[in-house]
Amino acid sequence: MIIGVPAWKGLNQERSVSFVPRIIILIMLIALGLQLAWHSQQAEPVVSASDLSIPPRSEVFKLISIGDPAALSKLIMFRLQAFDNQPGVSIPFSKLDYEKVVLWLEQIAQLDLNSQYPYLAASRIYTKVYDENKKRLMLDFVHKGFLRRPNQQWPAMAHAVFIAKHRLNDLPLALQYAKDLRLHITTKAVFSWVGQMELFVLEDMGELESAKILLGGFLENGLIKDEREFRFLQERLGVAENN
Repeated sequence: MIIGVPAWKGLNQERSVSFVPRIIILIMLIALGLQLAWHSQQAEPVVSASDLSIPPRSEVFKLISIGDPAALSKLIMFRLQAFDNQPGVSIPFSKLDYEKVVLWLEQIAQLDLNSQYPYLAASRIYTKVYDENKKRLMLDFVHKGFLRRPNQQWPAMAHAVFIAKHRLNDLPLALQYAKDLRLHITTKAVFSWVGQMELFVLEDMGELESAKILLGGFLENGLIKDEREFRFLQERLGVAENN
């Protein structure tokens, strides 16, 4: 009795490369070489900062927010922050059109008046560029937002004092911002050091007499209630005067 070999036997056996005609191997190698050469000649993907468009009018945002503008505000803020990282490319902040960035931030802030994030992003993230004019655009945006809602937006304004003082080396601007912090904040929940920033800027400017007068005003108006804190500030000004 002859037992036949099943038809499926041997189907999974792989053939050696030597069974492949040489002409086929040659064609495959040529195709691979051409593909590699073609990819090497392709330019790197380029995304221009001008791709950031002007935002729609506030009415459009309110229409598409479907009654939840705060949620839409967060989504647009995430989209704006992700704009510098796109598939295959990364756009430095220095290449962005900051006038358009400010327009987007303004729309985002209007959608959620209680949010601090657009102003904190402006003062802490978008000021990390070497371009002085771009820094000033961001600080101006923060300052305007602070004047509209000082008790809400003071954290970004306090950081703006730091940026003006240490990164722009613009002490008069830092003094203006620090003075506005002292004059416009009305809530008692704000830390005392925020109101005292003006003292330190005056000290850096060498305006020690003005700093002493301001310190006396703090004590007289009850803005400094801790005697040890008052003595510390007084001694600091005294050391600065002797130096």
